[in-house]
Amino acid sequence: MSSVHVPDTPVEVVLDLLTKAKDIATTCENVPEELKSYLQKAVDITSGLDDYLERMTTKESEPLAELFKKTVSHDWDQVHKEGKTLFCLPKECITGHVEGQTLKMLVHMSRARRVLEIGMFTGYGALSMAEGLPEDGCLVACELEPYLKEFAQPIFNKSPHGKKIIVKTGSAMDTLRELAATGEQFDMVFIDADKNNYINYYNFILDNNLLRLHGVICVDNSLYKAKVYLTDTTDSNGLALRDFNQFIANDPRVEQVIVPLRDGISLIRRVSAATSGSSNKQCDITDEVFCGVKGRAILDRMRLDGKVAYVTGAGQGIGRAFAHALGEAGAKVAVVDLDQVKAQRVAEELLLKGINSMAVTADISKSEDVQKMIDSIMSKWGAIHIACNNAGINMNSASEDTSLEEWDQTFSVNLRGTFICCQAAGRVMLKQGYGKIVNTASMASLIVPHPQKQLSYNTSKAGVVKLTQTLGTEWIDRGVRVNCISPGIVDTPLIHSESLRPLVQRWLSDIPAGKLAQVTDLQAAVVYLASDASDYMTGHNLVIEGGQSLW
Repeated sequence: MSSVHVPDTPVEVVLDLLTKAKDIATTCENVPEELKSYLQKAVDITSGLDDYLERMTTKESEPLAELFKKTVSHDWDQVHKEGKTLFCLPKECITGHVEGQTLKMLVHMSRARRVLEIGMFTGYGALSMAEGLPEDGCLVACELEPYLKEFAQPIFNKSPHGKKIIVKTGSAMDTLRELAATGEQFDMVFIDADKNNYINYYNFILDNNLLRLHGVICVDNSLYKAKVYLTDTTDSNGLALRDFNQFIANDPRVEQVIVPLRDGISLIRRVSAATSGSSNKQCDITDEVFCGVKGRAILDRMRLDGKVAYVTGAGQGIGRAFAHALGEAGAKVAVVDLDQVKAQRVAEELLLKGINSMAVTADISKSEDVQKMIDSIMSKWGAIHIACNNAGINMNSASEDTSLEEWDQTFSVNLRGTFICCQAAGRVMLKQGYGKIVNTASMASLIVPHPQKQLSYNTSKAGVVKLTQTLGTEWIDRGVRVNCISPGIVDTPLIHSESLRPLVQRWLSDIPAGKLAQVTDLQAAVVYLASDASDYMTGHNLVIEGGQSLW
């Protein structure tokens, strides 16, 4: 195989031309030194760009490095001569390190779960994108050449992400028809195949809804060695890509940007049908169902960007899960706990995830502590939009043996503390004209859990529900919604204590779901109640207990 490098990107073409111009200038006596200097500087800038991008881009994984080495060292001419491939495939077809990491980054940024790739070659791009997918993500690669699937599969098998890749060999259009017939949809589509069919692939994807709402199409080689914009282009691939780029630019269904990375990557997204100019006159596309409330789709309405939240009892268990959930949805989170070390640890966890957080130590049964908590949050962030009053305690004893000390201590935290927090946060929210209060009650507010005996706890949590209902009706017309969550028996470290372990099997027999709740089972509920999506809900007790209260 030839070792002579052929310029393959606009930058490489420019570098080749500049180098030739510099060489000519160097041999001509009449060329000013200043011009030679400028040419040398242009060569230095152009020649250094790709190398710099390579060095500054995050290092590829070992399986990707192995796949790249295997591809560029393979004798593709000989493979074709032996009849193993339909076409003579140049090694330059491989997606490179920078392009691969770009695709991986796009998968992360678009939060894609399902990716469609049209044109795999040896699978470098496929594996790069698979590395960006979640564990249950899937990438379907369409590849005409069966040999390439055989070539890539051993490397895929070495990668923990290879299991996410499904390679379908044969005509890409046949595969697209198969996927469309079964109603498949993808969050991201990457096209890097025969250039003359780009428009056909694109139209089929959009016309058959293979691209999910808010999905993105990425197209490789859209600058194709600069031939797409040079007026004297006669190259068939360049002309095909020129037509494709213009077709996308004229399509009111989408918007695009061409990124001049290597040989060009087009990023294409579907625009809102309400603004695309392609509306159906028989359909009212101006209402909020179609366009979204204030133009925001339902999942966007559950975002908490710019909101300030606090969570009491956030040092462990349910409160820790709530703090992470609110932060992941976009809120700044104050982690409040009686134990300073636990509060600080969770706050540091949030910071590691890029979530703005602060740790606050407070005993919520003391009004002065609660007010200091409110003041410190207001001092740091200037507002409180979400109050998650979760802290609570539970002590078990037979009713005839329940002491006043146990009763008072339980009510002091569970009901009195929740009231103090609701009132202190509510005063801030009422001045703001907006707020979401989410209290943690319990399934024990609906039934009497057994066989454990917990009179104080059951009664205090029933009080939390009535507190929530009362505040919810009083404050909703002033912009503050108050709701509560009633979890069932949650699998926390407390459940695995020696004293409670014998009860677990009995509890499981009472739960239709057949398992204890995980703290993660409650996270979506707190985000929903904290978000604008729940604005018409107040005074509600959202029960999440695997059906236990129904038996």
